Amino acid sequence: MSRPSTRTAPAPRSAPHVRPAALRRRLFRLVDRAADLDDVRADVEANHDNNRWWPITIADPRMRMLAAGWSTRVSYNMISTYARVIADADARSFDTLTGMADDELTGLVTPLGLPEARITYLRSLDEFLNGYTAAGVDPQAMPANAFIAAFAAKVRQASYKVAQCAALYARGYHCGIIPVDSGMVAHLAPVLGLPLPSGPIAHEHMRRVLQDAVAARAADYRDLIAAKQHAVTLPDGVAPTWWVHLVLIYFKRRYLNRPHPDVCQRRPVCTTVIGCGHQARRP
Repeated sequence: MSRPSTRTAPAPRSAPHVRPAALRRRLFRLVDRAADLDDVRADVEANHDNNRWWPITIADPRMRMLAAGWSTRVSYNMISTYARVIADADARSFDTLTGMADDELTGLVTPLGLPEARITYLRSLDEFLNGYTAAGVDPQAMPANAFIAAFAAKVRQASYKVAQCAALYARGYHCGIIPVDSGMVAHLAPVLGLPLPSGPIAHEHMRRVLQDAVAARAADYRDLIAAKQHAVTLPDGVAPTWWVHLVLIYFKRRYLNRPHPDVCQRRPVCTTVIGCGHQARRP
């Protein structure tokens, strides 16, 4: 078995015409406005300290990576079904799951749909992690960029967005990773005026841009949480990337997946986002 690489992966090719300072301002204004919305606030507060999709009750990092992968293509109205399946899986343990026959696993994951793909993900994840064990490498200690790149390349039924989620959940909410889903690429990036490369690499490019923007203004975002009086627990000394991720993901889900009539269509030129007056003047 070949030794897993621990080298830092090169940064994805940048999309043209990205000005970091302008993007940082736009992102901060968007988060500032979105965090004021009552429905977004409720979602963030309900999921920040103990996320309903990726709960803190799961201790094994391998099981966390599995849960992150199995959460894909599960609709929001199936969260109770998903939570039940993950709880059942965690009760068995990761090692028990990998020793189960495919027909047993099918019975477990069928409520989530795509059982063959989910079983393939489990088997491939196990093989991927065993490669690091055999090489004496702790994947948790690898640079996040290198681990995400390797995960996306080698774990079947994974991708950059799955790799990002798996890395974040395994390392903890406040590890500095901002996972990017397809809706963020399709709907949030245009709102921010962020051009992206085409293809799956867009998720990785956007992740790095968002993370750099939050890290550059970490103190401002911490002050923003205090000013908004969000009921969340944030460890000392960390950039609030998890909080920003939740604000963005729930704003996207509630206001951008199906374009909300109050969201200004002149973004990013208009910085008000919602309630700017442009909407009232539309014919």
